[in-house]
Order: sequence, then C-alpha cells, then structure tokens
Amino acid sequence: MNGSKSPGLAGFGVLKNTTCHTEKKISVFFSIIFMTVGILSNSLAIVILMKAYQRFRQKSKASFLLLASGLVVTDLFGHLINGAIAVFVYASDKDWIRFNQSNILCSVFGICMVFFGLCPLFLGSVMAVERCIGVTKPIFHSTKMTSRHVKMMLTMVCLFAVLIALLPILRFRAYQIQASRTWCFYKTEHVEDWEDRFYLLLFSCLGFLALAISFLCNAVTGITLLRVKFKSQQRQGRSHHFEMIIQLLAIMCVSCICWSPFLVTMARIGINEGRSKETCETILFALRMATWNQILDPWVYILLRKAVLKNLYKITSGCCGVHVINLHMWELSSIKNSLKVAAISESPVSSKQINQQPLSSMGQ
Repeated sequence: MNGSKSPGLAGFGVLKNTTCHTEKKISVFFSIIFMTVGILSNSLAIVILMKAYQRFRQKSKASFLLLASGLVVTDLFGHLINGAIAVFVYASDKDWIRFNQSNILCSVFGICMVFFGLCPLFLGSVMAVERCIGVTKPIFHSTKMTSRHVKMMLTMVCLFAVLIALLPILRFRAYQIQASRTWCFYKTEHVEDWEDRFYLLLFSCLGFLALAISFLCNAVTGITLLRVKFKSQQRQGRSHHFEMIIQLLAIMCVSCICWSPFLVTMARIGINEGRSKETCETILFALRMATWNQILDPWVYILLRKAVLKNLYKITSGCCGVHVINLHMWELSSIKNSLKVAAISESPVSSKQINQQPLSSMGQ
C-alpha cells in the first residue's frame, strides 16, 4: 500500500497516515469560487475574442487572436474539468477508497492538473514570442505568421503538454492522492525514487522555462517599443506603446507571482527528496496561487484593452487635474500602429522620404 507501483493501489498510499487537515467548508468555498470566477472570466473573454476576430481579420492580429483564444479556451476547460472533479471529491467526503477503486479518477485528475497547468504557461510563452516577432520583425510577421502556422503551433503545444501529462501513465507510475485528499498530482511525500523526482523537476523546469521565455521576449518587445517611441516623432503610435507596456508589465507580474510559489515548492520537493519540509498547507496555498493565474489570464490578455486604458487615463487625468491631450490617438488599431511604427524605424530610407510619405498618401 505504501510503495507499490500497482496502478490500483499506488494512489491510496497517502490515505493511510495523512497529516493534513483542511476545513471542509473553507476548502469547498475556495473550489466553488475559483471555478465560478474562472468560468465566467474566460467565457467573457471568449465572447470578446469572437467579436474582435469578426471585426479585425488582418494577418497581424489574427495570429494574436488565435493564440489568445487557445489560452482562454484551455483555461475554461481547466476550470470546468478540474473544478468539477474537486467539487465531486468534496461532495463524496473525500472518500477516495469508495469511488476510486481502480485509481482511474485520480489518474484523470492528475493528468488534467499537469496538462492544464503547463499548457497555459506554454501558450503564454508562445504569445510572448509572437508579440516579439510582430514588433521587431513586422514584415516577417505579416508574411510568415499565417493562421495555418499559428494553428500548427497551438496543436504542437497541446500535444507536448499531453505527452508530459501522460509520462507517468506510460511508465506505469500512478498519480498520487495528495495529503489533503482533495487533488491528485505527482508523488510529493516520501519522494525517494529518481523517477518521482524527475517528474517533479521536469514540471518545475518546464514551467520556469516558459516564464523565462515570456520574460525575455516581453523585455525585448518593451525595449523595442521604447526605442521606437523615442526615435519616431509620429504621435499615432504612442497609444500602442502605452497599451503594450502596461500589458507586458501585467502579464509578467501576474505569471511570476501566481506560478512561482507552486513551481518552487515542487522543485524543492524534488531536490530535497524525502527530506522536504513542505507542508500540506504550503502546497495547497501554492496551488491556489497558481489557480489565480488562470482566472486573471483573460483580464490581462483580453480585457485590459485600449478602451479600458483610455477610460482609466481619463479618470486619472481628471482626478489629478492633468489636461487630457490628443485622445484621438486611441482611435487607430493598436496592432496596425505597432507594425507601421516598427516598419518605419527599421526602414533604411532617409528622414526626408519619411516626411514625404504622408503627403503622397493624402494625395491618394
């Protein structure tokens, strides 16, 4: 019962001597709140994405909308599936031996936890790469980043996340019921086998790698936008600079704050083997922090748009007594502005030709 690799018994090893005591009412409250808020937020984001995709069908924005759609759909299904299983476990009084004799439910729960944990991180890094290419190489982005390529990237990301989630099952290693008896994951108690350590470290390393890629690409994007802003004298790109910098800061802060505790906790358990001092309450807190990232994703990526920023700018300027200047700059598409300004900054033509361009376009 304690160390068996049998799929039917391995998940119940933690039930024999659990040291984690969580109050049922509080735990059920957290699960229901997380599930409800996550479903509503991602559903609203999907509606906004569908309307935006119908309005803007340019290649430059279509790729971003497809990736964002994949992100919010993944988060939505994550809240639906994981939340439904968690509520069922609480409703069944966490009696895993009664409803999980063959360990099928725990395996499904563990697979979903790993998949819906890694997939949004991977998609966030892919979105950061896409934005970086769109700002630094706008011509390449507009010609090569087609909808077909984006769909292929989405498929590859999902398949890779599925492969990572299925690794223990393929190796005949069952997912373990955790000490709180409310969720399933890799083995986190009395980790002595190298393979159990490998799964924990693999999950943490992939998560940190995704965050590092996002941070690096967002940093390059932000620096490029700032350089373009200071070099270019065109006012039409400033709204996009402001919008993108705010989004980049929000994305990096939310992802790092929400996921770092859980990834660090799993890495410490994997490194320290059986000497880990992580308690059940610490792991649950880190897990809930990671769950908040999936709740905030649609608000950061989709709802923090230029319309919202425009209203916030008006309110802030009114409260601070600052005169609002040039609000017409928000009327143009942010993606279109970024491509135009970035292309101008990269173009080798002289400043005289750049100044003549608006005159010719007005004549047309």
